[in-house]
Amino acid sequence: MAMPFGKYKGRLIADLPGHYLNWFARDGFPKGEIGRLLQLMQELDHNGLRPLLDPLRKPKS
Repeated sequence: MAMPFGKYKGRLIADLPGHYLNWFARDGFPKGEIGRLLQLMQELDHNGLRPLLDPLRKPKS
């Protein structure tokens, strides 16, 4: 899903930089699905688990 607003509008949530995700963690995540996705991505980033998303990025042969 692409970020629907802000500085990184249009960028995939999975590609948002850690400092931006941490800013949401400090100031509060938006309500609804976008907030849940941002919170999940922040947890993955914070715990060094971004590589879990790699199989989703690779083209299928």
